[in-house]
Amino acid sequence: MINVLDNIPYQDNGLGKRKLVDQDDLLVMQIALKPGQQVPRHNANSNVHLLILKGSSATVILDGVDTQGKAGDLIPVAYQTPMSIKNTGNDDVNFMVIKTPNPSKM
Repeated sequence: MINVLDNIPYQDNGLGKRKLVDQDDLLVMQIALKPGQQVPRHNANSNVHLLILKGSSATVILDGVDTQGKAGDLIPVAYQTPMSIKNTGNDDVNFMVIKTPNPSKM
């Protein structure tokens, strides 16, 4: 059992991350961003859902369109959509990345 609210993987020198589930049909990662940190632009390599656990200023950029996310928001991201995520606020941001299927099986 893992409690995703314990030992959140914040890093001072860049985004923090940890893998929580790694199965053929599911990959779940936890990402932690301090203010100003970001997940670089990339294309979604599976069907993705972002579940924001903590924070009020997660800017999610999907195919060039900015969306403001906050704790409790679930944001779907279609396969191959260009995306990036940035903490644009003053508090920490922590979210789950849920990928189905696991990108290794795409």
